[in-house]
Amino acid sequence: MTRKNNDSAASERRARGVQMMNQVYGWEMPADVPGDFFAVTADHLFADIWTRPGLSVRDRRLLLLGVIAAQGQTEVAKIQINAALSNEELTEEQLEEAAIFLCHYVGWPLGTGLNNALISVKADRGRAARAAKKQPDSQSCDSGTPASPNVDTL
Repeated sequence: MTRKNNDSAASERRARGVQMMNQVYGWEMPADVPGDFFAVTADHLFADIWTRPGLSVRDRRLLLLGVIAAQGQTEVAKIQINAALSNEELTEEQLEEAAIFLCHYVGWPLGTGLNNALISVKADRGRAARAAKKQPDSQSCDSGTPASPNVDTL
């Protein structure tokens, strides 16, 4: 394979990875973030793993929420919960049920952490929705979703 072909394949892989990241999180991720960490995240995790057949984004998100709960990663859980709600993959009720279910497998304190993350996200989204209603300008850019986090929290 020539250098030009390698560059083209790498560029296509990056585009596929960033497109999947945008789909998963619901915001526009820049494709030109420097560094190896972003390269591995976009070019491997999202271009190769999240795009594999067999599981939907919703299925993968549920698996990820289970892992996140087991690790006690409530800040990362908030990102995933907000994305699941924004993308309409899961409802608040389904997410609460997931937390209840996970309490029995990962332990009550860790499952409670996931439920607390859900409560926090619901409160943030409620505040954002109320603030948007108060805005006379219909061009408000606040959609109730947080700003894009650092890629190392995905």
